[in-house]
Formats: sequence, structure tokens, C-alpha cells
Amino acid sequence: MLSAGEIAKFRRNGYLIVENVLGPGVLDPVRAEYQAIMDTLLEEWQLTQQFGGLDFAEQIKATYALGLDWFQPMDISLPGDRIRTDTPMHFGPAVFDMVTAPRLLDLVEALIGPEITSCPIQHVRIKPPARDLARDELRAHVGGTDWHQDRAVAHVEADQTDMVTVWIAVTDATPENGCLQVLPRAADRMLTHCPMRQTTIAPGLIDPEQALPVPVRADGIVVLDPLIPHASLPNLTDGIRWSFDLRYARSGQPTGRSHFPAFVARSRSEPHTELRDWRRWRQMWVDARARLATEPHIQIHRWQGDSPLCA
Repeated sequence: MLSAGEIAKFRRNGYLIVENVLGPGVLDPVRAEYQAIMDTLLEEWQLTQQFGGLDFAEQIKATYALGLDWFQPMDISLPGDRIRTDTPMHFGPAVFDMVTAPRLLDLVEALIGPEITSCPIQHVRIKPPARDLARDELRAHVGGTDWHQDRAVAHVEADQTDMVTVWIAVTDATPENGCLQVLPRAADRMLTHCPMRQTTIAPGLIDPEQALPVPVRADGIVVLDPLIPHASLPNLTDGIRWSFDLRYARSGQPTGRSHFPAFVARSRSEPHTELRDWRRWRQMWVDARARLATEPHIQIHRWQGDSPLCA
């Protein structure tokens, strides 16, 4: 649970670093689960003999260099582009245990209350070295994130939702390998965003020179207010930087991505409503994929390029 001082610091600055939150009991199974995904992909690509003896980070780099896509099969969300009936995604028991980890939910409860919904705005983020990225790499989850507010990458329905982002470090996140950077309390309202390389705060509305890096060790987290402007630094090392970002909202309020499934992660008043079976979680996404593959595409971002600020 957060102390009164930590809660006050979060309210004041819009972000909070909390070290040693999850521990190896939660993250080691996640690491093993992702290694199993990579093992399966290597087998499908007929690369087991060539890359099977490498560690996970080296496998990530080697397969990326070949133009192979491990991101979507590893992501804990459907993509923002057109969804097919066979679009890959990952929802496994270790990731579910991470999303519903009691200590993580204790921290969230201290900020938004005891009725907590796990929102479907969530991703794995694995960043190879910046020098290895393809010139046309636009995916924020692979190449890095431009300046934005999390409130702005949800639909307008969630503009008043009580919500926090929890950014989980699976590897150490440092200024050298691409940790987050923030502008503490640079905005108390939603800023105009533009559909540029990504959904990005319009030019001139913030001063990136005032940014603070937010390093955090593996097993720690960064909690973000939905209005704090943030981005990520480039990965200038030889290794990968691996994280997850999760979104939690007060139950009963819109998630900002209503076409994707959410679930009650904690309820002090009605504990029987909590989802406790990872297989049900996965089935919710399988059902959503089947439905969305047959319906008109729903854009996940709201912003159009017609604002004068985007010209």
C-alpha cells in the first residue's frame, strides 16, 4: 500500500516510481511464458536450430533483423489496425497473474479506490537497440513512444474516468536503454494531439527540454496520471528494454476502448464479480476478435489532422 506521502507526491507530480513491487515470483513466470512464445515462433519460422541456443534478448534482436514479427504474437491486446479472425495475441496465466497481482492492485486501490477494472488499453513493449530499428518502424511498442497523454489515446467516452497507468519494468529501465521521460504537471487538461508518426502532442504545446527521465529497476513500476505528458528515450545500448503498461479504471466508468474486453480485477463490495480465471480472460479476447473481424473497423485513436495546431 502507498504511504500518505507517496500518494501526495503522485497527486503533486503526476507520476510515482515504486521499486520492488512484483518480485521474481510474479515476473519470472512471465519471462518463462514469453520464452515459450518465442520458442514456438522459432519453430514456425524454422529457425530453432539457428537461434534456439540464444537467450531471449538475442532471439528478439536476431529475428527482428530478419523482418519477422514477434510483437503482435506477444502483445496483450488486439491491434489498432484491421483485425482478422487469426490475428495473433497473447493471454496466458503468468500475464494474468501479473495483471491481478495483489500488491499491484493495492497500489492502484490507494489511488482510485477499491473497485478496480482492468482496462483493455494494455501492451507489452520490447525495444531492440535503436541502431537496429528499421527506418520505417512506427510502432510505439517496439521503437519508442512520442510525447502524449494517456487520456488522449482513449476514446472520448473516458475523458472523466478515474484511471491510472501502471508501467512495469521487466528489465532495468535506464536513460541509456530507453526509460520513460515525463513532464511533471506540465498540463492539467488534455492537450491537442496530432496523428503524426504516432498520436503525438501538437507541436509547441510542451517543452521537451524540461523532461525528466524516469529510471526504474526490474520488478519496479512507474504509476502515471492520465494527463501527465510522457514519452520514451531511445535505446542506445546493445540489449533490449522490456516492459508492460497496464491501465486500471474505477469500475462502472468507461474504459476508453469499449470494443475491447475489460474485467473486474478487484471489488471490495462485490468480490464475487472479480475475474479469477485466466482462461475466461483469454476467451473474452478470442470472442472479441471473432466479432471485430466481421464488423467495420473501429479506430482506437480519436484525433484527426484537421486541427490548426497540426498543420
